[in-house]
Amino acid sequence: YGKVFDSISICLSKGLGAPVGSLLIGNQSIIKKSRRLRKAMGGGMRQAGYLAAAGIFALENNIERLQIDNDRAKKIGDILKTCHYVKAVRPVESNIIFFDLIDKISGVEYIKALEKQGILAVNFGPQTIRFVTHLDISDEMMKSILETLPNVI
Repeated sequence: YGKVFDSISICLSKGLGAPVGSLLIGNQSIIKKSRRLRKAMGGGMRQAGYLAAAGIFALENNIERLQIDNDRAKKIGDILKTCHYVKAVRPVESNIIFFDLIDKISGVEYIKALEKQGILAVNFGPQTIRFVTHLDISDEMMKSILETLPNVI
């Protein structure tokens, strides 16, 4: 991905489990400008070392398990492709799954049906839904998700 972008932002809190934090990758000019903008927008923090320690822990201990999240996302995407209420599943390339519902089902209705089953997702438009897999999803939860999705609505 780095070949086609000037900069890349990597979130440490999503798949890696840090409470906050992100990394910015770019050339020297982009980093210099970004630091200036961050400070101008109030991005300077005191006691940031504690949060940095959590980010370092995540980088040192959780990177290898990202593959688990990516594999789980692909399994969810595969199940969604078989569901009668799904119009299309976008390509799953990481731990994020985007899919579109058929026209007669609203995203709000679908999110409510998921919540009743203990599954959380985000509505990304009238018919678009986003799932994100992460380290807090257990094997049992994953099994339940895969069993529930075909019949959720």
